[in-house]
Amino acid sequence: MVIVLKPEATEQNIDHLIDRLRSLGMVTQITKGKERTIVAVLGDDRVLQGQPLSVFPGVESVTPILAPWKLVSREFQKHDSVIDVAGVKVGGSRIVIMAGPCAVEKLEITVGIAQDVAKAGATILRGGAYKPRTSPYSFQGLGQEGLEFLAEARRQTGLPVVSEILDARDLGHFLEKADVIQVGARNMQNFELLKEVGAYDKPVLLKRGLSATIKELLLSAEYIMSRGNRNVMLCERGIRTFETQYRNTLDLSAVPTLKEMTHLPVIVDPSHATGNWKLVAPMAKAAIAAGADGLLIEVHSNPECALCDGEESLKPSRFTELMNDLQKVAQAVGREL
Repeated sequence: MVIVLKPEATEQNIDHLIDRLRSLGMVTQITKGKERTIVAVLGDDRVLQGQPLSVFPGVESVTPILAPWKLVSREFQKHDSVIDVAGVKVGGSRIVIMAGPCAVEKLEITVGIAQDVAKAGATILRGGAYKPRTSPYSFQGLGQEGLEFLAEARRQTGLPVVSEILDARDLGHFLEKADVIQVGARNMQNFELLKEVGAYDKPVLLKRGLSATIKELLLSAEYIMSRGNRNVMLCERGIRTFETQYRNTLDLSAVPTLKEMTHLPVIVDPSHATGNWKLVAPMAKAAIAAGADGLLIEVHSNPECALCDGEESLKPSRFTELMNDLQKVAQAVGREL
């Protein structure tokens, strides 16, 4: 449930309420706004039945949350969350573009792509240092060295970095070198990994699993937030259907659905969804029209020689053209890049 406190509620009132809730075995999380303090209460709701919480000093209202995802839901927080990524605000009226190579390769290539996407207007650099591949014989990424390359690209361009983590044992490197930790589609229900990234305040980009429902995605986000990390972004990257003409089916209806159900920012990845660079631009435009808060787009200076997913990567010149088109779409729906 959510307990809203009165504006005049004192710290003593809050402590008294929290002590009572914890004595009942509840987990509490406090959010202090400009005018109101909100207490999220997590645990077995049967324990709270019959408890006169509304009569505690300083309590204004007590509202049960019916959805199984508590902290993620609109019931817990009505206004949209805005995530601060090293000064870049994700959420709100401005649309954020995260662009870069699928896999980090050589340092000079990584820095060159970072410079190209920054010049075109991207505000966050994406790049895979660790790559989960279906085949064990495919390129698996440079690992820690790749994170070093991304950090150098960040130093030279000023772009914050988002990269995917595969193993919680590498978390220390990501906390130091990355600005956003991406949890990929294959790890969306790796609950131990979710709990580990949830123990820190580092922003997390959580991708929807290949066959995951909206509810499963939201519950995975709840795993992260229940550990204290409120800086969560959701990413629609396509789901597996019977269609074989393209890699995945980009479920753009998920965008307005998620925006209605949760306060978290929603990002769309048209590159991994379609698997074809020719489809990236139209689906990126459609995602903005559908209400997405940001895009995750693959860009490579030489896709023909890319070590990973060159067929879905835009060349810098095409990315620049797309950015110009996206600006028009954003303006048409009352947003800006």
